[in-house]
Amino acid sequence: MSLWIYPGSFDPVTVGHMNIIERAASLSGRLIVAVLRNTGRSPIFTMEERLELLRLATSGIPGVTVESFGGLLAEYARLRGASAVVRGVRRASDYEYETQMALMNRRINPGMDTIFLPAEPAYAPLSSTVVRDVGMLGGDLTGLVPDAILDRVQKKLRAMN
Repeated sequence: MSLWIYPGSFDPVTVGHMNIIERAASLSGRLIVAVLRNTGRSPIFTMEERLELLRLATSGIPGVTVESFGGLLAEYARLRGASAVVRGVRRASDYEYETQMALMNRRINPGMDTIFLPAEPAYAPLSSTVVRDVGMLGGDLTGLVPDAILDRVQKKLRAMN
C-alpha cells in the first residue's frame, strides 16, 4: 500500500471532493486528506470546522485520515512519506494549472508523483465556491455536499446571508 495526499482548502467539502477521496483511497490504500492553511485566503469555514466536516464525511472510508498543513505541499509530502499527490481535474484549464504545479512539486521533491483523477461528469460543474454561493443565497445543498454534513453546512452558510 502506498500513501497518497489529496490537498485542498475544502471550504466546504463537496460530493465532488468525496468522489475523488473515495477513488484515490481505493487506488492507494492509504490517503491523507490535507487541508491547506493558506494565510492568503479568508475561508468561510474555520480550519477546525473544515477538519471536523471532513472527518465526519470520510469516517466510513477505510485508509483515510484528515490533517492540516501549511507551507510547500512537496515538503509536506516528503515529511509524511507520501509517494503521490492526488488532484481532481474538472476541465482543461484545471489540467493546465495542475500540470504546472505538478512539475514544480516534482522539482522540489523528485520522489513524488502527481496523480490526476478526472471528475465524474456529474461533478464537473461543482466547486466549493458554487456550494458557498448557493448556500448563502438560501438554496438547498442536497446532493452538493455529503449527507453527513448537509445540515451543518447549510446552517452556517444561511446564517451568513
